Amino acid sequence: MSNNVIYQAKQFNLSGLNGISDKTLEMHFKLYEGYVTQSNLLTEKISEFIKDGNIDQEEMPAYSELTRRLGFEYNGMVLHEYYFANMKRGGAGDPERNSSFLKAAEQSFGSYAVWKTDFVGVGKMRGVGWAICNQNPANERLSNHWISEHQIGNVAGFNPVLVMDVWEHAYLLDYKPAERPKYIEAFFSNIDWGSVEERLKKGKGERSMAAHRPDTR
Repeated sequence: MSNNVIYQAKQFNLSGLNGISDKTLEMHFKLYEGYVTQSNLLTEKISEFIKDGNIDQEEMPAYSELTRRLGFEYNGMVLHEYYFANMKRGGAGDPERNSSFLKAAEQSFGSYAVWKTDFVGVGKMRGVGWAICNQNPANERLSNHWISEHQIGNVAGFNPVLVMDVWEHAYLLDYKPAERPKYIEAFFSNIDWGSVEERLKKGKGERSMAAHRPDTR
């Protein structure tokens, strides 16, 4: 690869998680690094097509396939970074009573318990993908979403605050395919709610900036 390496794999110290083995994490980190490598490679190949300022008819099929693949690889990279970053050893299981997330869950779903039922329900859905709790920066409302194949189902402009990988590679070394609920329980016991809180603050900051932006319509 040339000097077009623009993404670097991040390092996450997650050894010793509850119910998610170090062997699973080691495999998962390697998979994540593959998404980083492919994102760089595809970005470089696409840049070769467009460097002359023109995409001719013969180039279009290859250019189109590379661009579609970049969506899969890039989102695979980013979602894994969200996932790893919202876990830690000795997680609290549930957020603190006075936390911003719990208050947001209550405002959006009526109670934290109802929010959790919905989020866990999304995670248990058949198929492979992601369960993501997003915050709408326009009104700070939380909503839970199913994301399949990384790039399908993401909501434009929403802020991911809690990301759970439910592709089978996330748990298959520790649980049978039908034991995904056990993996989800383990995931909750490892959540870094401090990271979730920081993402909520970021979302509120974006809303505040938008509110003070001049209207250019």
